[in-house]
Amino acid sequence: MTPIKVGIIGCGNISRIYFTNLKQYPEVELAACADMDPSRARAMAEEYGIPHAYTVEELLADPEIGIVVNLTIPQAHAPVCLAALEAGKHVYVEKPLAVTREEGRQVLELAASKGLRVASAPETFLGGAIQTCRKLIDDGAIGRPIAAVGFMLSGGHESWHPDPAFYYKKGGGPMFDMGPYYLTALVNLLGPIRRVTGSAVVSHPQRTVRSEPKRGEVIDVEVPTHIAGVIDFENGTVGTLITSFDTPVGGTLPNIEIYGTAGTLLVPDPNNFGGVVRLRRQGADAAEEIPLTHGFTDNNRGIGVADLARSIAEGIPHRASGEMAYHVLEAMHGFHDASAEGRHYEMVSSCSRPEAMPEAAEAK
Repeated sequence: MTPIKVGIIGCGNISRIYFTNLKQYPEVELAACADMDPSRARAMAEEYGIPHAYTVEELLADPEIGIVVNLTIPQAHAPVCLAALEAGKHVYVEKPLAVTREEGRQVLELAASKGLRVASAPETFLGGAIQTCRKLIDDGAIGRPIAAVGFMLSGGHESWHPDPAFYYKKGGGPMFDMGPYYLTALVNLLGPIRRVTGSAVVSHPQRTVRSEPKRGEVIDVEVPTHIAGVIDFENGTVGTLITSFDTPVGGTLPNIEIYGTAGTLLVPDPNNFGGVVRLRRQGADAAEEIPLTHGFTDNNRGIGVADLARSIAEGIPHRASGEMAYHVLEAMHGFHDASAEGRHYEMVSSCSRPEAMPEAAEAK
């Protein structure tokens, strides 16, 4: 296939891995970058050998750019996506799809009206570890899934991130920052969600930055920082998900564990592409490590952009779909709504499980 030209908008902390990896996928050609700070775009273009360092407006006006990769902060996700779609570009956006459900719907509706595609991070579910888990479940290794648990426990980002304030503003918090990895992995493994409930709290109304260059700055917290959620999947599986920025010493609980009628599956960190997969079969004395059956086990961020480009060329559905990203966005809001209103939140949206990745001989 002829590579589709890609332009990156947003040259911040996460962009480096995209600049590195997008130059390696044959489905795409990294042609331009842009940032609100033009000097940052120029620096990235020079460092990574990108032909054009544009303003945002210039990138959107370039007729050769077919896909915009939106790596802006969450509050800018929807506005940048909408502008790119209006300019006739397909979009791949970092998680979450948008800050609000209304914005998320606007993005999907505009894309549909223009015959364009929206894809969204996280794409880690395309990696070898979670795809191996997907194969085990689909092959019946644990029987019928009954329950699932997930835990993301941390002390927050103010101890290490150079500019952590946005993690505590609308569109941030542990659910919106890390929940997409867990929920996307679970939807890929178990299918869509029927309803959610939970409890959400702001444990500390202010946070003090301990990292450079903003050490000592005080952040007013706008979003829950500890969320304990319950998920009812459409297939009958019941899930439990805890995400927290209030546990500075972490814990000993698994990232994700799935319990079935014939076994238990230990799923590695969904923020990574690789990891150790363990399966305890019914009647076995202990869990066994399962060799990975799929490739892409390094930090392969950008693979979702390549999958989008390939799917556009072949006229088939792409895997990291906007519909799944919206479904995850709705579920994350549902946890907050359920806690605030003391009820179950019934999901309005649904989505298809993405097609499994092909097995790869080079898997390791």
